[in-house]
Amino acid sequence: MKRSTLKSFAHFLLAYAAYFFYGRPSRRLVVIGVTGTKGKSTTCRLIASVLEAAGNKVGLLSTVEFQIGNRRWLNDKKMTMLGRGQIQKMLQEMVAAGCQYAVVETSSEGILQYRHIGLNYDVAVFTNLGTEHSERHGGVENLRRDKGKLFRELSRSKRKVIGGKAVPKVAVVNLDDAAAAYYLSFPADKKYGFTFNSQLKSVNSVDQTIIGRIKQTDNNGSDFFANDYEYRLPIVGDFNVANALAALAVADAFQIDQKTAARGLNSVTVVPGRMEFIEAGQSFRVVVDFAHEPMSYEALFRTLRSLVGPSHKVIGVIGSDGGGRDIKKRGIMGKIAGKLCDIVVVSDVNCYDDDPKEIAEMLAQGAREAGKKDTVDLFVIVDRRRGIRHAFALAGVGDVVAITAKGTEPYIAVADGKRIPWDDRAVARELLKELTERR
Repeated sequence: MKRSTLKSFAHFLLAYAAYFFYGRPSRRLVVIGVTGTKGKSTTCRLIASVLEAAGNKVGLLSTVEFQIGNRRWLNDKKMTMLGRGQIQKMLQEMVAAGCQYAVVETSSEGILQYRHIGLNYDVAVFTNLGTEHSERHGGVENLRRDKGKLFRELSRSKRKVIGGKAVPKVAVVNLDDAAAAYYLSFPADKKYGFTFNSQLKSVNSVDQTIIGRIKQTDNNGSDFFANDYEYRLPIVGDFNVANALAALAVADAFQIDQKTAARGLNSVTVVPGRMEFIEAGQSFRVVVDFAHEPMSYEALFRTLRSLVGPSHKVIGVIGSDGGGRDIKKRGIMGKIAGKLCDIVVVSDVNCYDDDPKEIAEMLAQGAREAGKKDTVDLFVIVDRRRGIRHAFALAGVGDVVAITAKGTEPYIAVADGKRIPWDDRAVARELLKELTERR
């Protein structure tokens, strides 16, 4: 048996062992899994908020944060789906705390390592499909298939009865994504689609469609309609409205009325490290966002471009992980940043044992292909603190600096397994204070 096969089998056994060791907690929770390339963490938070607005006690596991009832804290593990039985342990704690729902961000990497086993999903949500991690899966088709295992679990686990009520098996799918039909092909009691296309009122295999229409967007969020009911989302970005549509589909599946759902959405003012604006009295805007692959770069920089308009600059601080992760995306990301940003600063993210200068050069070359010129509107500054400082120095009144690729990650991973404590948000505040004092 190959070493990789043995390792996979070990992950499988560990997942099942943890499930039984911790008393099969998912049988007593409505488990909602969210998968996709971007927007998973924000969608998880929006779903949790809508459920809480309806008076439910909720647990949450995401890349950004953990929650068990009234207790919330940042995920400092640099891991979306926890290993070594920790997911089952936290589900057990949710049950003990009286939670009725568990919202679980379900990554393709976690699925590969069988961390979804024993979660007994009741709802599967698909946000979108990009190329992130496709190398790890052996191609985009394999990535699509592996994410589909979340939806397959709906029919493989028994229907639950919780609090005397039968819990339906529900699929929620982004109809605006090319992979929608694949995820809708899996069996479910009820299938929801969400879209911005008003022509998709009726889609084969979809029981109900949530149709979104953005009314207006400002610096503090968006007003939008979903099936003609108006909502306010205090988070910037059209892509976040799409995430909200997914949350509204989940709300409808559990018979949460529109007024209550609207209150839940309106209460989410920030998701840490996701389009999080940093204010320290500076004359320009600073946003920290986890965007770390082509699809999220495109969405982030287009959103910021629309916010600042043609008379102000978008300055992007970009970077990419080492450790053999998705090498092909680096040039693409650099090209997107070069096209959509006025100025690009390339810095280190997590080089691991790779050469950070080599990683930065791949990104910089993509920006050059988009027309950026070294020392004019393209700067390669591997040291992340220096890179952010330089971006701030270049920003004028009304401009926006986007610090990407790390979000709330608590450290920078470098060679020999060393970890340097880090927080983009804290560093940004320190440097902004330094800048304002100097001026």
